[in-house]
Amino acid sequence: MTDTAWYQAWFNSPFYHQLYFERNEEEARLFIDRLVQHLQPQPGSLVVDIACGRGRHSRMLAGYGLEVTGVDLAPDNIAHAQQAGPDNIQFFIHDIRLPFWVNYFDYAFNLFTGFGYFRTRREHDDAMRTIAGSLKPGGIVVFDYLNPHFAEDHLVPDEVKEIGATRYDIRRWHDETHFYKKIKIADPTLPDPYTVTEQLAKFSLGDFTDMLSFQSLQVQQVFGDYQLGAYDIRKTPRLIVIAKKRTHHPEDKEKRLYSDGRTTDALT
Repeated sequence: MTDTAWYQAWFNSPFYHQLYFERNEEEARLFIDRLVQHLQPQPGSLVVDIACGRGRHSRMLAGYGLEVTGVDLAPDNIAHAQQAGPDNIQFFIHDIRLPFWVNYFDYAFNLFTGFGYFRTRREHDDAMRTIAGSLKPGGIVVFDYLNPHFAEDHLVPDEVKEIGATRYDIRRWHDETHFYKKIKIADPTLPDPYTVTEQLAKFSLGDFTDMLSFQSLQVQQVFGDYQLGAYDIRKTPRLIVIAKKRTHHPEDKEKRLYSDGRTTDALT
């Protein structure tokens, strides 16, 4: 057994990017356009793109005049992202479970299901704490996740994709807590087929609400698709959550009331 998590090598792989990103560039751009139109960030706003990969979304956001920082734990992704880009964008290797800038960003984006891969709930809580800590009071975070209920109902157990000379044999299944995807890759450049098994937590809207709330982030809006249509627990494919960091104004404490009558978190 190795201590290296499956995603550390897989997210670095060119086959990962070929499988997930090469065929949906236009969809991604339209989604970013709608998000920016909806959020109306001021030019020069400080933005962090969490799990930025090779910087696709970061470059799109930078195109709106935002000051963008992209972070990813895969060194090859960051090396690729740093090859070219405008002056208002920078990239860093960083594991989001560990702290970085505090009270710095106006907006944080975690897109294309760039969450849910860690082994334990505690690791995901660590990541959520980092994201919350990086935002200024009043800052906004956007999570783009799959809708687990829709995914359960529409799971395709077996699929074959051929992209150029590469063949992907995909098997999917799930249990009470996770989705799994076993991908077998055959390519002329590989001496033998390469196999990876992805694991994704079944985080529901309630899970996100709890994780966010514990870090002083309050859900503002929830959408169900990349057109920012209304979320439906069974009918929409995405779970897009927009939350705001508490401003710590005195009146905010009056708005937040816990079930036992407290107005502050037990750990504060």
